[in-house]
Amino acid sequence: MTEYPPNADSLMAILRKLRAPDGCPWDREQTRQSLVRHLEGECAELIYAIDREDVPNICEELGDVLMNLFFQVVVAEEKGEFTLADVWRQIIDKMIRRHAHVFGGEKAANAAEVAELWQKIKAAEHADSDSGKSLMDEVKPCLSALERAEKLQKTAAKTGFDWPGAEEVLDKIVEETAEVREALAEKDDDHIDEELGDLLFAVINLIRFRNRTHAGELLRRANLKFENRFRQLEKEFTALNEDISSADPEKMDQLWEKVKADSRKH
Repeated sequence: MTEYPPNADSLMAILRKLRAPDGCPWDREQTRQSLVRHLEGECAELIYAIDREDVPNICEELGDVLMNLFFQVVVAEEKGEFTLADVWRQIIDKMIRRHAHVFGGEKAANAAEVAELWQKIKAAEHADSDSGKSLMDEVKPCLSALERAEKLQKTAAKTGFDWPGAEEVLDKIVEETAEVREALAEKDDDHIDEELGDLLFAVINLIRFRNRTHAGELLRRANLKFENRFRQLEKEFTALNEDISSADPEKMDQLWEKVKADSRKH
């Protein structure tokens, strides 16, 4: 292991060796596109570890994410497109440029002012771009649907196209809920799907408007809460020597309410 000390150079050297003609057949077959699903999976596993505050796995999953990122750089090197030094240079320059309140003469006293300055600097960076383009072009299509909804709303809000207050957004959620109910009564599947999408978009709008946390983070928390409670529900049935799969709905509801009540005590 002394040949590969724990640093970025060692990881790059290992990946280059794996891609070499006498390296690993699987690694040699990988393309930029084929690696994407692995990167997505590793990012999801890292987020899962963070949500559970599983420090050993956070450390491990960070390494897996880094490996996937560096793998993309090795592929780019082989194509003569860019090197790891180019990646470092671009991100270091960007971080310094966009934190002008730290590395330059700008002032920002709080997070809100930092965000405003960040947008101002980004706008200056893109000042030479096509003026006929839409603001919506700023929102990358590769984002998850949840993140894209949030960013589309934030981008539109820059122009003043936004709700006056959280109460109005809540009214919109109530309106969309009523429209879902109407669509369900009509039994029109396409209309139901459309209205459910509008309802989701409205809920994300309220989360975004509060400017406290991201919709994806709240959903991850809700996922984790549900997962933990369901695991406890399974334990409740096991303690009763009963099979959860064959339980009657009333018993299921009773134990679920017990699990919820117990979880709130901790």
